[in-house]
Amino acid sequence: MGRAECAPHAIYGGCPLDLGLNETQQMLRNSARDFLAAECPASYVRDMERDERGYTPQMWDALAEMGWLGLALPTEYGGEGMSFMELAILLEEMGGALLPGPYFSTVVMASAAIERAGSDEQKREYLTRIASGQLIATLAITEPNGLWDAGGIETSARDAGEAYVIDGVKLYVPNAHVSDCVVVAARTGDDAADVSLFIVPSNADGLSQTQLQTIASDRQSELVFDGVELPKSALLGEADDGWDTIQKVLEWGAVGKCAEMLGSAQRVLDMTVEYTRQRIQFGRAVGSFQAIQHHVADMATDVEGCRHITYKAAWTLAQGMDAAQEAAMCKAWVSDACQRVCALGHQCHGAIGFTKEHDLQLYSRRAKAAELMFGDAAFHLEGVASAMGL
Repeated sequence: MGRAECAPHAIYGGCPLDLGLNETQQMLRNSARDFLAAECPASYVRDMERDERGYTPQMWDALAEMGWLGLALPTEYGGEGMSFMELAILLEEMGGALLPGPYFSTVVMASAAIERAGSDEQKREYLTRIASGQLIATLAITEPNGLWDAGGIETSARDAGEAYVIDGVKLYVPNAHVSDCVVVAARTGDDAADVSLFIVPSNADGLSQTQLQTIASDRQSELVFDGVELPKSALLGEADDGWDTIQKVLEWGAVGKCAEMLGSAQRVLDMTVEYTRQRIQFGRAVGSFQAIQHHVADMATDVEGCRHITYKAAWTLAQGMDAAQEAAMCKAWVSDACQRVCALGHQCHGAIGFTKEHDLQLYSRRAKAAELMFGDAAFHLEGVASAMGL
């Protein structure tokens, strides 16, 4: 089954909403699809599940050469100057290929925080190195309480005169084991929103890292900050003013993760269509049975719904418009829809889809992890209601 392309729509928020791909975007999609098909086959994904780093330096260098590490960064910092729409297109293809490694944590999370809140000096120091492939970074927000709101930030940063001192624990920090630095959210005041961001070197004294075992083999870590001293220059933006930046980065992260899930769901649909056409049972292809046809039709409907709502949210972010409601709706829908697609894919494949030798389980395991990142459907449905004034 071929992948449908997004079609233009009418006026949204006072602007013409066009979800079709222009020539540059189509070229990006085609080049990404060709590159990932050649360089990121399922065998590479499986190898990286067992690899200590979870990616290869050769792959990282190749992503830098393609210009993908700085795709959405301004040109003055070595980036390509593209928008979130182009980034979403690339992430969809990466999701279809299950590209392992620190791309998402570096490009979508850490660099977005630095670009939004950093001084020009900080941007030149960090963003230029990210764009060239010389720096890997990540973002540490979530803690043992599992909350995604400002009240969940319990790690503290104390002003000690010439330095800040950070104490606390961060959980589920992606790719911290290979990151050169971590953008850390810490509480600096008594009010719920008194949160600040700090750039912390991964080798800082008092910072320890422990890798966690995850269903997706996606290299998440626990970080413990025990009296980590940082110079005042490590503060990203203004003190007590980091939560606004975090909210925007979480919108980027949620929609970006939906783009990855869309790519994965499309691939699950494609492999299911192919399998049901070829698998013979009772003298006929299983795809000729009505129950299987309805399963596949439901999968296709969910994938198309994911595509529309994801690119609508991505377009809204790319336009610089308020995207709180669109991002929440997107993550709420896609988190559940991707689970349905994977579940029906397993239903159509039967037992073989659950074996380690089959690729389907690679997608379903990562879909479960992605469902919870940046908040699950229930969390984001509350966000939709809040955005509607309820």
